[in-house]
Amino acid sequence: MSAVTKALMPTLSILVLCGVVQSQCPVDTVVVKGRVENATANHKVRVQLVYPKKRPGESGEVTVENGAFQIPIEFVTMRSSIFSNLPKRCSRKPQTVVITLLNDNQESDRVFLDFTKNFKPADASAYSLRSELVLNASR
Repeated sequence: MSAVTKALMPTLSILVLCGVVQSQCPVDTVVVKGRVENATANHKVRVQLVYPKKRPGESGEVTVENGAFQIPIEFVTMRSSIFSNLPKRCSRKPQTVVITLLNDNQESDRVFLDFTKNFKPADASAYSLRSELVLNASR
């Protein structure tokens, strides 16, 4: 290696790393907030994100407290591609959000929400429900 090449290597390495960092897609969040009618201390809510072609995605679970719940589910917006040399596409979003009410791990209620119709942007990287979600524990 020449002296010039050795001197430029740290600078080139930093530029390459900066390019990699800038090309990453953001992580967005779906916030599901609601209440449960006739809730008991044993109730939990499970949220599952579902992508096109019914591919299951990120999920989470929270305990119902005082008849209410709120759970944020983070998801990566990068769309996968079979061509790794193409620029990253950062438009991946769930198609459906499945919310399940559990009582001692037994399903009490289940709701399927269309992401586009039932969620709105809350800020640049988060989505919230357009209307109140009420689950019923007595079903």
